[in-house]
Amino acid sequence: MNKRDRKELEKALELLNSASEIITMIKEQEEEKYDNLPEGIQNSERGEKFQEGIDNLDYAISDLETAVEFLNEAINQ
Repeated sequence: MNKRDRKELEKALELLNSASEIITMIKEQEEEKYDNLPEGIQNSERGEKFQEGIDNLDYAISDLETAVEFLNEAINQ
């Protein structure tokens, strides 16, 4: 991999890190909204959908972290 390619991958890393930060912020807001729901709503279908959304955001964050790790390895080889 040449220097130009590494620079391009570093740009991609910055974008992935920014995306992860945005998704994390939204996930935390959603968790706060969920936590403020009455227990009856948390245990309802609406609450389950809320939790599924939070879980999906968490999976996305995890996958982005994995992508960042692989890109870092590729850049540093």
